[in-house]
Order: sequence, then structure tokens, then C-alpha cells
Amino acid sequence: MSDADQTVSAGAPAVRRRLSADERRRQLVAIGLAKIVETPIQDLAMDDIATEAGISRGLLFHYFPTKTDFYLACIAAAGRRMLRTTAPDEGATGEEQVETVTRLMIEQIERRRGFYLALVHGHGVADPRVSEVMDSVRDGSTERVMSAIDVPEARRDVVRAWWAYTEDRALTWSAVPTGERPVPLSRLVEECVAALHALLRISS
Repeated sequence: MSDADQTVSAGAPAVRRRLSADERRRQLVAIGLAKIVETPIQDLAMDDIATEAGISRGLLFHYFPTKTDFYLACIAAAGRRMLRTTAPDEGATGEEQVETVTRLMIEQIERRRGFYLALVHGHGVADPRVSEVMDSVRDGSTERVMSAIDVPEARRDVVRAWWAYTEDRALTWSAVPTGERPVPLSRLVEECVAALHALLRISS
């Protein structure tokens, strides 16, 4: 089955370039990731993905045998992106890093609330690997906080539980229209960071 990409330069004839398997998978995941941010997985049309990629539906399923496989590849990519976009400046102080990663995560949840809910609760697909993606995000975020402020390994569970609390606060806060929110973003970040330190003091 042919798998070629087509690029067109102004004033030049079309040039076909065959994509490698990895390149095609990355292309398909990028298309799917853009769509499932706004579209529930159960409403995602694989024909639309194939059409946008310029391939047949059959070829799409050559790379991803089932719709669930494709969805899981997309949310795994979303998890990796989330960790990249919430990374703090490693040159900042520990407290600054904690504040930054907290703010960036809340902002991420606010921008992509529907998708984040699907990521957390696995809406639209019953597969344990959905939870594994969310676990990887929480584990990565937990490690950042622990490293930033030297939290002992014995209290890893405390920091991880705090992330669940912060996510819940962010989801509740972002569900309220902007002009009606009880606190501004800066205050929400302060409260979440204060909760982290309170939990660490109690558990010490």
C-alpha cells in the first residue's frame, strides 16, 4: 500500500515524498491531538483523520490497529506535551519553581478543561492505559516539586496527593466564568502552594 506525502512549492510541480512509518505516526497523532482537544473521543471520525493526513482509512488502521490504539497514542503525546509546557525554569529558586509549575498546570487545565477531564476520568474509552498517562503526568510533576524544595522520598505520596488536590481546585475554578471566579489566578496559586507546605508540615 502506497504511503506518500505531497508538498507543493509556489510555481513548482507537486513533489511526492514517502513518509517513514515514524513520520506518518507522528503526523497522525498530531492531527488527532489537535482534534480531541475539542472533540470527545466517541465523536472522533477516523475518516476525517485519514482525509486530513491525505491517506486512506485502511492505511490509518495499518499504523493504529484500533480506534482505541490511536486515541491512546494521542493522549500519551498530550501527557508528554503537558509536562514540557509546565516545566519551570531550573535556574529559579526552589520556591519559585514550585509556584511556576503550579501556575502553569492551572493555566493548562483552564485552557484545555474538557480534554483534561477526559484525561483524568478516561471519558470515551475504557482502557487502563488512559490512567497510566495521567499517572505519568502526576509522577513527573511530583518529581519536579520534590527536587525543587528537597522533599524527602518518604513524603512522595504527600506531594502526589497534593497534585490531585491542585488539579481539583483548578478544574472547579476554571468551570466558573472568568468574571465570576471567587479568586484570581494569582490567589489560587498562592492557596495551592500554601496547602502543599501545610501538608508537608503535618506529615513531617
